Amino acid sequence: MKKSTVLFIGVISILFLFEQKVVAQSDRWQQSVSYKMDIEMDVKTNQYRGTQIIAYSNNSPDTLDQLFFHLYYNAFQPNSMMDVRSRSIADPDRRVGERISKLTPKEIGYIQVESLLLNGQPVEMEEVGTILEVKLPEPILPHSTVLLESKFIAQVPLQVRRAGRDNAEGIKFSMSQWYPKLANYDEQGWHANPYIGREFYGIWGDFDVKITIDKSYILGGTGYLQNNNEIGHGYEEEGVSVKKPSGDNLTWHFYAPKVHDFMWAADPNYTHDKLIMDNGITLHHLYVKDKETQKTWPELKEYTAKAMTFFSERYGAYPYKQYSVIQGGDGGMEYPMSTLITGHRPMGSLVGVMMHELAHSWFQGVLASNESLYSWMDEGFTTYASNLSMAANYLKPSSESPLKGSYTSYERLVESGLEEPLSTHSDHFHTNTAYGAAAYSKGSLFLMQLGYIVGEEVSAKAMLRYWNEWKFRHPNVNDFIRVMEKESGLELDWYKEYWVNSTKTIDYAISSVNEKDKSLVVALERKGLMPMPIDLVVTYENGKKETLYFPLTIMRGSKDAESGFPERTKTQRWPWTNTTIEITIDQSSSPVKGLQIDASERMADIDKSNNSWAAK
Repeated sequence: MKKSTVLFIGVISILFLFEQKVVAQSDRWQQSVSYKMDIEMDVKTNQYRGTQIIAYSNNSPDTLDQLFFHLYYNAFQPNSMMDVRSRSIADPDRRVGERISKLTPKEIGYIQVESLLLNGQPVEMEEVGTILEVKLPEPILPHSTVLLESKFIAQVPLQVRRAGRDNAEGIKFSMSQWYPKLANYDEQGWHANPYIGREFYGIWGDFDVKITIDKSYILGGTGYLQNNNEIGHGYEEEGVSVKKPSGDNLTWHFYAPKVHDFMWAADPNYTHDKLIMDNGITLHHLYVKDKETQKTWPELKEYTAKAMTFFSERYGAYPYKQYSVIQGGDGGMEYPMSTLITGHRPMGSLVGVMMHELAHSWFQGVLASNESLYSWMDEGFTTYASNLSMAANYLKPSSESPLKGSYTSYERLVESGLEEPLSTHSDHFHTNTAYGAAAYSKGSLFLMQLGYIVGEEVSAKAMLRYWNEWKFRHPNVNDFIRVMEKESGLELDWYKEYWVNSTKTIDYAISSVNEKDKSLVVALERKGLMPMPIDLVVTYENGKKETLYFPLTIMRGSKDAESGFPERTKTQRWPWTNTTIEITIDQSSSPVKGLQIDASERMADIDKSNNSWAAK
């Protein structure tokens, strides 16, 4: 029996169990894969050869006549779509600009599939930029598993964006987006997006990867090292004496279960620090020790552990047993069980980028919404979580909101006139400015404002419920909103429609205040096009404070009173069709000293100058 056939039978058994778990979790199907790859890297030419065996399960109700593979490295060639886009966009990414257009033949990247078989039969395939289009000799029927066998050759590009060799800090190989990767097919069809430098979307599966490379190199990345006692370099078990191998090369064997991508990095000068947390999770930190890193990187381990605990408590228990923080890449980029970050940073920046990329492990790594379609559900939620973690675990206590930068960025976006709806596909934002401010800043405010709308305690419970209901299931915005609705008992589709699908803004004002007998008659006005519930804090001259609450009628309910805020004394529903509402405040016990709309400043009101009133 052929080795591939034996592997095929074994993989099908594994995938059968994986499929059963998926079906048990949800009636929404999703595809599943199992990759087995053997790679031979030539560190002198920066080229590598690979064999790939994929067991692909079509769990959909559809018959598939074609497949698509991502060949990401093909983007790093003159006149590629990424190159053209980077040279034509109004505000190019400074890391890219015109650099791709100037790459020489030995500096470009490519992935070329030399052969591809489906169940032993050759397929018809065409390389179209960063996508390999595959027409199948026989269809893949619903609820069936097929075997794909391929051979490929590739060249690592000079570091430009995310992946590559010889980055600005001298790291030799940052190997992300490095293999032929099956495009995802889901309830919305195929997602074979050409790579122009933005987001990713993958299929859950298992990765069995062997990398043969010059034995002087130290590796790290996604997955668990299977031959750690043969490799050494800090991966060996305590007390084990590692024998130096004969020959020039060494084969590193990694296994990563239930992930949607696989990244690795390699450099002969890496220092490998290892920290085992009390919960058994091993944190790996790989960096090149020099004057820029020798103090900061050893200290980084403590903050990585604090952030891992913080995120696990608030957003769900981290489901893997290891995480690697690796110096490499061109800034910071997240991958399953690992991240690449540049290391020549002051401590605050180093901790900040680590916390951001680690937070992705929840929203991109395990919940894994389609980043291309819902980039803000990853980048925005990650920005929200990592900023809270920085405030709790690194920064000095402050009265300012941890999301202050997001509010400022969003306000600048509105003022610029460049804003596009959050529902815009990430690749199709007209400017990088609009994309970045939308995905990161406006996306983070989506969660911040939900805390205001439903209450912080309810929002916190809903985030854990979101994790428990949707981990490993690629949720979309409707799935998230339904979790919030179930937890809060409120209707929230209006919030999604306004904040995600439009660019309408929030602006409320205290438009008039008049005394009548021993009362104060206050008129509130919605000046912006987006409605929101309103908390109005009333401060009396005797020092007493109270909250007057105006939930929207379309919420079909009210949030519970929040601890830490003035007592709520009155609730009055506000129909969104009415631009104004009036309320009478009794001053018989004490005159009103001041009024404040949204005293917590969680609402992204674009003009706060009219949100307060003070008695003369």
